[in-house]
Amino acid sequence: MRKIIIPTDFSESAMTAIRYAMELFKYEKSEMIIMNAFADDVYENTMEMDREFFEEYKQKTKEATERALQKIVAEMLAISFNPKHTYNYVASFGSLVDEVNDLVDKHNADVVVMGTKGKSNREQVTFGSQTLQVIKYVKCPVLAVPVGYKGYPLKNILFPTDYMLPVGRRELKLVSTLAARFVSRIQFLHISDVSNLSHRQMDNKIFLSKCFEDNQVSHKKSAGNDITQIINKTIKEASTDMLVMVNHRHSYLENIFYQSTIEKIGLEINIPFLVLQNLQRN
Repeated sequence: MRKIIIPTDFSESAMTAIRYAMELFKYEKSEMIIMNAFADDVYENTMEMDREFFEEYKQKTKEATERALQKIVAEMLAISFNPKHTYNYVASFGSLVDEVNDLVDKHNADVVVMGTKGKSNREQVTFGSQTLQVIKYVKCPVLAVPVGYKGYPLKNILFPTDYMLPVGRRELKLVSTLAARFVSRIQFLHISDVSNLSHRQMDNKIFLSKCFEDNQVSHKKSAGNDITQIINKTIKEASTDMLVMVNHRHSYLENIFYQSTIEKIGLEINIPFLVLQNLQRN
């Protein structure tokens, strides 16, 4: 059974992610766990409160959060009563990253699905701070869905790669399975001014080909050093429905998430963005 963690802050962006997850995994037997980490809200509203009242406020917040999560589950059932899906909810008193990581470990989750923005939506911001934190620190693939996105079905997947590091079979199997369910095309994009691949790159390219041997796959080489411009251009030209990239040390993606921001670097992501984590999982 597919295990899917969906954090929510009860915003429209979070609901967009929920609807997209239901559509994306509609063919798979899946358990979707809707969760909210409410510690920040409690601390922000009880800074001058005595401990006795703090505990009371904490309990009331948990009860209110559980009611809100139950309402979301009811809405999901109203959207689509899919017999392949089961829905559960968790209200957690803790930080979002810690609580998501705990759920990922507890349920051996396959993917975390989130909206790209939260309650404080701003037009000029691509990713909310909570989503970025989860992408950076949770040891599980993270699928970020733009607010209001309705681009079904999944037909074209763009997967930029430098072929330098192998990716875990489980993460690649997630992409392969999704592509197979929707008969999607996967285009691997290698951006480099170097004409030939190294032996390491050749071996990793062969490994990728084996992992996706049951899918419709193509490999494209683009010369140049402006990775952002080439990815943006290819997304538009290929009518891309999902961008897939791997986050690992010293990668282009790590540079975005740790040293810069997506806004500054200019990567235009208005489609679902699946970030695979090249991290060791328990």
